[in-house]
Amino acid sequence: MLRNPKALITARIALALYLATIIALVVTTFSPGPEEGVSIIMILAVKLLPLVGFIVPVYRGNSRAYIWLSFVIIFYFTQGVVSAWLSEGAIGPVITTVLTFLLFTVAMIHLKVNRPETA
Repeated sequence: MLRNPKALITARIALALYLATIIALVVTTFSPGPEEGVSIIMILAVKLLPLVGFIVPVYRGNSRAYIWLSFVIIFYFTQGVVSAWLSEGAIGPVITTVLTFLLFTVAMIHLKVNRPETA
């Protein structure tokens, strides 16, 4: 539930970053190309299944979903940092790292902006 206009803005930014992160994960699966004999469907499932469950709650602006998404996105951030380091700054892992960092940050801002009023 969105409690004020600022929460609507942060929720839309978070949704855009969420979708951009999913798109980046799909693109990095196909670029520079998968290895021979590797199942693309399995790779995409492992990459995307933890995030796909948050589509509806993130779209609705559910605060609890943002909390859990923040826990999950930390793993993607860590994987992006390690991949960027090992590939010596390849563009795919760097973009994934930046998107996950921004998503985490905006999700935290959204939680602060959207918190209930205290009496």
